[in-house]
Amino acid sequence: MPDHPLTMLEPDPTTAPSTAATTSPAALTPVMANALPPTFAPASPPAAPPIVQPTWAFVLSHPAHFVALGAGSGLSRVAPGTAGTLWAWAAFVLLQPFLSDLGWATLIGLGTLVGWWACTVTAQHMRVADSGHIVWDEVVAFWLVLWLVTPASFWGQLVAFALFRFFDAVKFGPMAWADQTFKGFGPRGGFGILLDDFAAAGCTLLVIALWRF
Repeated sequence: MPDHPLTMLEPDPTTAPSTAATTSPAALTPVMANALPPTFAPASPPAAPPIVQPTWAFVLSHPAHFVALGAGSGLSRVAPGTAGTLWAWAAFVLLQPFLSDLGWATLIGLGTLVGWWACTVTAQHMRVADSGHIVWDEVVAFWLVLWLVTPASFWGQLVAFALFRFFDAVKFGPMAWADQTFKGFGPRGGFGILLDDFAAAGCTLLVIALWRF
């Protein structure tokens, strides 16, 4: 029996693996990597659907919505553009006794600038480039027609209404160019919403001028 039994448990330095080797970072890296939970990229939130049929809550939720949707006249489920033009006609009749030519020029000019902003913002919020429910373009363009044909009888204004709606609906010539050229969700798109209706107003005024003279 050896004098020191514990010496039998000492490892042979020539055969025993090194502790540093068994615990080296290189050896542990695969194990630690497998132990870590997998990482995932954050999921993107689903895109909100476009607002096809706005409501009164939408109209009242932002000043731009109220203007662009013609104080709610654009909510009509049937021919909202015609409904907005009728609203413009009624507003013109109510305001006509109180506004001079300078007043109408100022109202239409400011209405165009404010409408550009309102139509741009509302189209972005609805996620529809040129929704038929945005009717401020019909409102301000038809005000221009009625202002320039005044004085006119009820029947004369009715003819102007019918011509304006015709040119706005068929969109040929300058109306088609304006509608197709200025598209999008920024100021360019907002300008395009107004421009095709001003083109329809110009065609309406041209026909009335030829009819009168």
